[in-house]
Amino acid sequence: METWALQKGIQSELINKKLIDRGSENLEIKPDTSLRSKNESTSQVEQPKASLPLRPVPGDVLLIVEHPHVYTLGKSGNASHLLRSGEELDALDASYVEIDRGGDITYHGPGQIVGYPILDLDRYFTDIHKYLRFLEEVIIHTCADFGITGTRVDKLTGVWVDDAKICAFGIKCSRWVTMHGFALNVNAHLDYFGHIIPCGINDKAVCSMSSILNRPIDEEEVKKRILYHFSKIFDVEIVKQDIDPMELFNQFGITLPSQEQANFVK
Repeated sequence: METWALQKGIQSELINKKLIDRGSENLEIKPDTSLRSKNESTSQVEQPKASLPLRPVPGDVLLIVEHPHVYTLGKSGNASHLLRSGEELDALDASYVEIDRGGDITYHGPGQIVGYPILDLDRYFTDIHKYLRFLEEVIIHTCADFGITGTRVDKLTGVWVDDAKICAFGIKCSRWVTMHGFALNVNAHLDYFGHIIPCGINDKAVCSMSSILNRPIDEEEVKKRILYHFSKIFDVEIVKQDIDPMELFNQFGITLPSQEQANFVK
């Protein structure tokens, strides 16, 4: 959940900067209360501070992350598409979180590359459908680099290989600043998708790059290809920065549980 709070903090910072540049007098960014884990009230969720961070965000950001086992439900999703109880999720070492992106339920976990572009679309184009098609194109080109033919399916968001989804998408946009993004199954644990109705679609399967090619895939190489195609398709220069995650969380006033802090400090 803290990763999504971090996105919200960066998004708020970009919106603040935009409003300042436009000379707006109304700079208040309301705290986000839409991130909820199972059995947790919204009031318990740590929120990013709206004040200026210690190191202001210089521009658009693309976060590349890997999550522990977690199921996330979008704001338009159906909770019945989660097929396991809280106790069963505990046995799977998985959690469940309701978040503020579009779309239904999906799974994130080890072996999956998740990308969160936080972009001010006023710098590109103000068209959400075009933005999603651009993101899909990044993944289609990335898959092609590994000999995998990714395609689109009419009326469905995502990148598909035959009838199986290899990459899911879900976004949120506020004042034309985006957050959330894509989840590409590279070496993902596909059995975890069996505990949900992925994206609320009953008649489609899920696949990964490794399941198609029948071998483990170098995830670092996949990340490089994603960054390359993202820079080409969005016509941007990407400057890769290796930043201490704890520094980022502290910068935006996000408090991690003690166990997660230990994991980040390793």
